[in-house]
Amino acid sequence: MKQIMRERQLEKLANIPFATGKQKGYRIEQNLFTSGDWTGSRVIAVTVSKPPEIDTWGIVKRGWEEGKIMVVPRCLPKTRGMDFYALNDFGELEQVYYGLYEPRTKEAEPIALDEIDLMIVPGLAFTTDGYRLGFGGGYYDRILTGYKGTTISLAADEQLVAEVPVESFDLPVQKIVTESGIIHCGD
Repeated sequence: MKQIMRERQLEKLANIPFATGKQKGYRIEQNLFTSGDWTGSRVIAVTVSKPPEIDTWGIVKRGWEEGKIMVVPRCLPKTRGMDFYALNDFGELEQVYYGLYEPRTKEAEPIALDEIDLMIVPGLAFTTDGYRLGFGGGYYDRILTGYKGTTISLAADEQLVAEVPVESFDLPVQKIVTESGIIHCGD
């Protein structure tokens, strides 16, 4: 069920015309940058995106311009955990499995989970109560159990769905930022 839904969502996102996707991404960024969660956060964690995800490269750059500490995860496949590292330059990234971009750990400063003010959580589909369909690794499901800060996801309106399969370990994000505005989940 989850895999079929993932495939449908990936196809739906891939079919958004390039210019339309850029416009949606721009509006999502503007909604994020003007939110109190962004302006009030000093340390922000975000996954470095790859198509067809919402582009986060500009978000990282904007964070640097505003003097924020931008933090990216490195996945630990054996445990399905993640470690987070400060990213100061895109040159500190390396492309790893599945085309993901992660920090080279030898060059990066580790950041503890409790130092992160805002975590931008990726996903393919979201319900308005904050449940998400991720990419299938379970990495964020594990990390969110110990995270006490603010969680936000970025989504095109096409990524909002009536329901996703929810399991006992799934935790909802607190807010979803779309091109149409910010959804306060659970309200």
